[in-house]
Amino acid sequence: MLSKHRGELYLVIGAIFFSLNGVIVTLVLDHMTTFRLAQVRAIGTFFLLFIITFIQDRKSLKAERREIPTLIFYGVFGYAMVQLGYFIGIAQGVPLSLVLIIEFTAPIWIVLWIKFVRKGAVANDMWVAIALSLLGLIFVAKVWEGFTFDLFGTLGALGAALALAVYFLMSQSQGTKRSAQAMVVWGMGIAGLFWSIVLPIWNFPTQIFTTSINLQGRFSDYSAPGWLLIAYIIVFGTMVPYLFVVGGIRRLSASTSSVIGMLEPVLAGAFAWIWLSQSWSAIQLVGGVIVLIGIYIADRAKANAK
Repeated sequence: MLSKHRGELYLVIGAIFFSLNGVIVTLVLDHMTTFRLAQVRAIGTFFLLFIITFIQDRKSLKAERREIPTLIFYGVFGYAMVQLGYFIGIAQGVPLSLVLIIEFTAPIWIVLWIKFVRKGAVANDMWVAIALSLLGLIFVAKVWEGFTFDLFGTLGALGAALALAVYFLMSQSQGTKRSAQAMVVWGMGIAGLFWSIVLPIWNFPTQIFTTSINLQGRFSDYSAPGWLLIAYIIVFGTMVPYLFVVGGIRRLSASTSSVIGMLEPVLAGAFAWIWLSQSWSAIQLVGGVIVLIGIYIADRAKANAK
């Protein structure tokens, strides 16, 4: 039974790690910019995972010259552009909840790509699953509260959605050629290079590593040094969940994986509720249940959504 649903298990574990990381990121972002955090995440994850992979399976890191452009595209659009679009949306004043909803329209773009570009078969249940999951996320995020519209910010969030679709599709296609570890190494390496070009590394705010950061919420009596929280973000908030998610995508379809990925905002809200004592209303709880129903339908439809 476990072997049969290993892909789903990997994606759920990845979503759990990503969601908990959202709380840690919130704490750190009070002391540094989102772009710099994206930079240190990518570079730190690359170097750590590169060393591990080089020792364990260095052959999986090799790529033929003709594969390099594809891997560069994968790293820039599948990793860096997702973060960039997300940050642009927030920076332009678009509510975080709305940015997340737009970003998680990725399954729609994936299914449209499969149906109209690949000319592949898409199960009718997959459309139902996507619609339910999006509806559930709207309830969870309560996007109607504090709604504002900014064209540039909305386009940034939409760009993040398209980039996320690229990430799922290319992780599935490239997953047949190299290990999950090697794929994350390439993706994070290219993303780290991108951020280093945009933001020169020699100007990095190194004072963050010695800054004492309050843990807030239920743990407001405690603080942790910046280096420890950033280390957590790199290892347990980036490397570990990416390995699980890429491993899950390799075993399932991109469309099914992207719908299961919608679990992340729901879990993020739950962790914020537990850690930061942020309250959940009845409509948000209903939304969470609807998302779970959508994910269940998507998983049942996976055999027909290739």
